Amino acid sequence: MTPTRSLWSRCGRLALPALAVALATALAGCHGGRSRPNLVWGKRGVQGGALVKPRAIAIDPSDRLYLVDWTARIQVYDRDGKFLDKSWTTPDYRNGRPSGLSIDPAGNLIVSDSHYHCVRIYSPDGELLRTLGGTKGNGPGEFGYIADTVCDADGNFYIAEFYDTHRITKLDRDGKFIKSWGAPGSDPGQFARIRAMALGPNGNLYVADACNHRIQVFTRDGELVRLWGTAGSGEGELSYPYDLAFGRGEKPSLYVVEYGNHRVQKFTPEGESLGTWGGPGVEPGRLRGPWALAVDSRGQVHVVDSENDRIQRIDF
Repeated sequence: MTPTRSLWSRCGRLALPALAVALATALAGCHGGRSRPNLVWGKRGVQGGALVKPRAIAIDPSDRLYLVDWTARIQVYDRDGKFLDKSWTTPDYRNGRPSGLSIDPAGNLIVSDSHYHCVRIYSPDGELLRTLGGTKGNGPGEFGYIADTVCDADGNFYIAEFYDTHRITKLDRDGKFIKSWGAPGSDPGQFARIRAMALGPNGNLYVADACNHRIQVFTRDGELVRLWGTAGSGEGELSYPYDLAFGRGEKPSLYVVEYGNHRVQKFTPEGESLGTWGGPGVEPGRLRGPWALAVDSRGQVHVVDSENDRIQRIDF
């Protein structure tokens, strides 16, 4: 499947022309960071330590790196790509595999079990600790396709959905429904395929609104703070943002991985572009259909180069 056809099927609209993307990203990587990664690892396969189209990533405070791939395996690595001989799958994956991973304040792994309408929380060793949801529907506490889940310092959960229901639901630490917001559409506060979320250092919730080619920012009570992004391949423009993560330091930047532009773009928390990295291709420093990224304790960005079945680590 070509990238253009793939994007058509994912969002139900015409993707940006591949030629325009290629031309615009030909110089990607020369703004703000090294043009080449400092580490590239991964090989295609179904044995432990190998990957088949990895689709989500999370890094815990000890820099253990969790990946879920197209085979529904959750595998654990160190920050240098060494397989730690830990892997497991969700209880059932015949309907599809998880598409979102994150870490809770206690260091446990949150798995958005997308096709099973629930969120599963695992210990770092893969022990299932609890499950939230599990009932399909659009009522309070019911879920459709869950794309991503994050947990704040108070233990509240924020669960993003798309397909039938385009919304964010907030649950308390006990899993009780608090509120939800959002609807399908392109107006401010509406969504067209939420792909991922991140909690910012200011406490706000940053949302990758993929098919609207933008980032929306909300308070943790669902009030819209700001939004930015329009469809395109220039700096400050976005093409299918699929994941986002904050860096480290006193004034951390926001990193956004763009499936459509095959790149990573760096922003201030207010939405000012600080440059791009990547571009379409298979050689180191190039990406092919990247789905996700995460930032480790040293501030290095681990990019899930999905259709190249590998991870690239960059300083950006």
